[in-house]
Amino acid sequence: MYIERLALTDYRNYKKLDLSFSSQINVLIGENAQGKTNVMEAIYVLSMAKSHRTSNDRELIRWDQEYGKIEGDIQRKHGKLPLELTISRKGKKARVNHLEQNRLSLYIGQLNVVMFAPEDLNLVKGSPMVRRRFLDMEIGQISPVYLHDLLTFQKILKQRNAILRENRGNLNFTDVMFDVYTEQYIQVAVQIIRKRFYFMELLQKWAEPIHEGISRGMESLKVSYGTLKGLESGQTEKEMEAVLEQQLFEMRRRELERGLTLVGPHRDDLHFHVNGYDIQTYGSQGQQRTTALSLKLAEIELVKQEVGEAPILLLDDVLSELDDYRQSHLLNTIQGKVQTFVTTTNIAGIDHETIRQADIFEVSAGEVERKA
Repeated sequence: MYIERLALTDYRNYKKLDLSFSSQINVLIGENAQGKTNVMEAIYVLSMAKSHRTSNDRELIRWDQEYGKIEGDIQRKHGKLPLELTISRKGKKARVNHLEQNRLSLYIGQLNVVMFAPEDLNLVKGSPMVRRRFLDMEIGQISPVYLHDLLTFQKILKQRNAILRENRGNLNFTDVMFDVYTEQYIQVAVQIIRKRFYFMELLQKWAEPIHEGISRGMESLKVSYGTLKGLESGQTEKEMEAVLEQQLFEMRRRELERGLTLVGPHRDDLHFHVNGYDIQTYGSQGQQRTTALSLKLAEIELVKQEVGEAPILLLDDVLSELDDYRQSHLLNTIQGKVQTFVTTTNIAGIDHETIRQADIFEVSAGEVERKA
């Protein structure tokens, strides 16, 4: 798949923007704070219906305007697919092929993207929340059911936490609704955990050989899903539910003392080992960056396998963060296979055939001009 055309109306610093792109490599050049990343973000938002930079949708709308709009013509193997997302104070409206979607979970997945930005280099050494967000965003692209389960889980978690807060310190309390929420909580939590196990097994399958290639055969990467003790990917739903139920029973006193749910997928993590060592703790910056790059390249292959088409790759100011070898490996891997968008302040330091063949766009003060 690829984006043939992108149109923005009152989005960030763009009053009006209408661009056509190459199906191969597109490079946006400009100084910082001119609008390069806003174009990349718009593509991401068109795909995921949310930004990777902010949770406040109001920030996406141009100053003093009531709404912002992103439109895109997507070429997929079955033909052209127009997408439209309107963002206002009242929320978002999404259209697929000019038809409004009742739920955003039905919209997400029409356009698949893999974003690689400097903050993604913190995927390995950052907080567990960063890695859970990575899991949720990527699984959500290939499984609309996962997004629905995740929203349901968050609602039940909020309700369960509210009862725990109200009864904080009351170690002998009983509440029928709390028991109902706990039962629902267990059921939907297991669905999320099962999908995460499946995703992680696919990610490991693709990331291991990619990492070995980048490290020139010197490193072996193992990616694992850190969830509740006693849960394993081969278990049935009933077996997982029994484990989670037991864990919640054992944590009941501590949950009441703290007024918080302490067991579940909202506390999960990812673990990375290179040659048997925990690189989150002991790895060098180079190893951590190689792992992050391996994961992103593995994402491309995973999405391609699951949806039948390669996703779009967004490289937002990340090439300058990679050394020459990792930079070349990345560009060699994507050459001719994936529509790619690159932002940079200067291409002089990027000596690669892929960049020389790219369509170049100059970005300045909210204006974008294609170079001849």
